[in-house]
Amino acid sequence: MNKNSSDNTHTDSLCSDQYETDNRMKKYIPPKKILWKTSSVENIEALLENRTPQVSLQSIHPCILHNKGEGAGVLLDFGVEICGGIRISAYQSGVDGVNSKLRIRFGESAMEAMSELDYKGSSNDHSVRDLTTEIPWLSTTEIGDTGFRFVRIDLLDENGYLELNSIDAVFLYKNVKYEGSFHCSDLLLNKIWLTGAYTVHLNMQRFIWDGIKRDRLVWVGDMHPEISAIEAVFGYDDSVTRSLDFVRNDTPLPGWMNSIPTYSMWWIIIQHSWYVHNGDLIYLKKQEPYLKGLILQLSESIGEDGKDITPEVRFIDWPTSNDKAATDAGIQALHILATEAAMQLCVALKDAELTEKCAKDLERLKKFRPNHSHSKQDAALMVLSGMSNAEQTNRSVLSVGDSANISSFMGYYILKARAMAGDITGCLNTIRDYWGGMLQLGATTFWEDFDIAWMENAAPIDQIAANGKTDVHGDYGAYCYKGYRKSLCHGWACGPTPWLSEYVLGVHIVEPGCRAVHISPNLGDLDWAEGTFPTPYGTIKLRHERQADGTIKSDIKAPSEITILKK
Repeated sequence: MNKNSSDNTHTDSLCSDQYETDNRMKKYIPPKKILWKTSSVENIEALLENRTPQVSLQSIHPCILHNKGEGAGVLLDFGVEICGGIRISAYQSGVDGVNSKLRIRFGESAMEAMSELDYKGSSNDHSVRDLTTEIPWLSTTEIGDTGFRFVRIDLLDENGYLELNSIDAVFLYKNVKYEGSFHCSDLLLNKIWLTGAYTVHLNMQRFIWDGIKRDRLVWVGDMHPEISAIEAVFGYDDSVTRSLDFVRNDTPLPGWMNSIPTYSMWWIIIQHSWYVHNGDLIYLKKQEPYLKGLILQLSESIGEDGKDITPEVRFIDWPTSNDKAATDAGIQALHILATEAAMQLCVALKDAELTEKCAKDLERLKKFRPNHSHSKQDAALMVLSGMSNAEQTNRSVLSVGDSANISSFMGYYILKARAMAGDITGCLNTIRDYWGGMLQLGATTFWEDFDIAWMENAAPIDQIAANGKTDVHGDYGAYCYKGYRKSLCHGWACGPTPWLSEYVLGVHIVEPGCRAVHISPNLGDLDWAEGTFPTPYGTIKLRHERQADGTIKSDIKAPSEITILKK
């Protein structure tokens, strides 16, 4: 061998493109508060310092956990929901050279971090949040991968001893820029818009997840509010197309995505929304063979009377899942919405034959008039599909009880239907009450399930519930999300973020790729609103301000490639 040459076989192989890479970023965040500790923990304030994780032979003002007749434990609050784990930097550890054994409990609420497995739904489903591990002396160790804000750490060894330099959260996230923005005269609405954006951001991992603690899956129906938020906040992101392709490849026809026929309908609706926003005909053409097959499959699922006859599982959302009439109404409406989206995609693909078939299917579907049983979710879908009058349905169903009887998933569509009725102020009040209610209880991301009735006598999630106070995380929830199993960072709950951009800022895309955008602001009870909206050509900047005579003055700046159409 030439002595000047080197054998890089292993390096070249490992660095080749054949292996998956991770384009996510890491940040290390110290705790913001100590919520609880045992008396045997010393110098606890050291954990709040932003220290280097590099340890040395000298223990410099360590936090000490020492089991002296009682267990040593501490509950940390990192101040905000995080996807990732923790990093423990330790000096001396163990007794007589034995590594320290720790129990680590992650929680999306303080009470979840204090819970035992199987208590009030506490679980390790989809990601491990309750584990036991060893910590060597003079070490820096990263542990865990879940969704959390709180961490309880207990030293398990009898007479155990551990000197800690630091405990930091390992924040794992996709480094994407918030191109979209929203600000208005109501600070609460500003916070809600940003919280919805952050909720979705945490779930934008390599794929679009439903939740970062539980439901780390590609549920394509649940993705639609997330995709709408991504379009309003980030514009384009490859996690969307990767997720859409994943669920397509995972579901050969005649299968139904996620084993639910309506989720295949949502896939078509998302494809249409994504094409309208980004105008990517090349990507759309890659979907063409599957799309055609799915359109034909849905066409065969229309009865002679026009009723949708897709098979089980028949599902719109969990709160209405036991109401067959309401579910049937929602599915009928969703079938119409999916067929309308499919027809527009066929026009873009220049498939005249399939376009005509979709048009005939729409005629058939609209002949059947189901009963929504006063379900707000399903009534909203009927409005959006054109089967129900918006103003009448808003008066008789959607606005009744304001924020009561809605779900964090379908709340987005209820808001959209109420906006079609012109009830913008009613929508803003619902957003303040419902999504603002979660913030009032300490949320930094929006939840899988919520009811404003939970707020009565409830302890915020960043407190240990005192006697007589309700544990809002552990005591509530239903179906598959009971108690602590319930996700407090769920992407489907982000509805106000795209809604505020679409209906208050008034951004409506008219031509694919945002080549033409209609601006129709609705301030409701707001004095002003401003923000940005991402497009393939750059951001549109908008400000709308109410004048003394009640008219709205708008200032709009858009890239030259975009035609702005005003109301």
